[in-house]
Amino acid sequence: MKNIMEQLKYPNGKFVYTNDVGELANAIERISSLPGKLREAVKGLTDAQLDTPYREGGWTIRQVIHHIPDSHINAYVRCKLALTEQSPTIKPYDEVKWAECEEAMHGDINLSLNLLDSLHGRWVSFLSSLSAEDLERTYYHPVNKKESKLKEVVCMYAWHGDHHLAHITSTKDRKKW
Repeated sequence: MKNIMEQLKYPNGKFVYTNDVGELANAIERISSLPGKLREAVKGLTDAQLDTPYREGGWTIRQVIHHIPDSHINAYVRCKLALTEQSPTIKPYDEVKWAECEEAMHGDINLSLNLLDSLHGRWVSFLSSLSAEDLERTYYHPVNKKESKLKEVVCMYAWHGDHHLAHITSTKDRKKW
């Protein structure tokens, strides 16, 4: 049972940062293309399908769609803070409570998809302007008790988007929608 639950929770595996040549450029491209891939993945889904959890005890597809811009807005702001301040301590947020807010549980997904289009456009523009030195800048996460370099953060959030896209596509595949 654990292997099945692990596969449902991490359909594309857990995040691993390798710092390989080309990993960062690939991550920025994945961030750029995520909004279109998400739109395609949810195209034509009914409200009942959007309200289907991707796994037992997991969020619904609707909540996942709303979670992604919530998370990525925080990531974008954290990146900007890391560039403009000396290793700032970032503000964590309770993603579970955010996903339980009324608009995340029942709201129109197009609002979040439109937000993601604009957000990722700005974020990619910002990331593309950074120098190698800029990408070494850090922020401190007080919950994880970890300092993170921007170049790793970008790769992590590219994975994050792919991770939730896989939740949606694997659910559709299992349900045969």
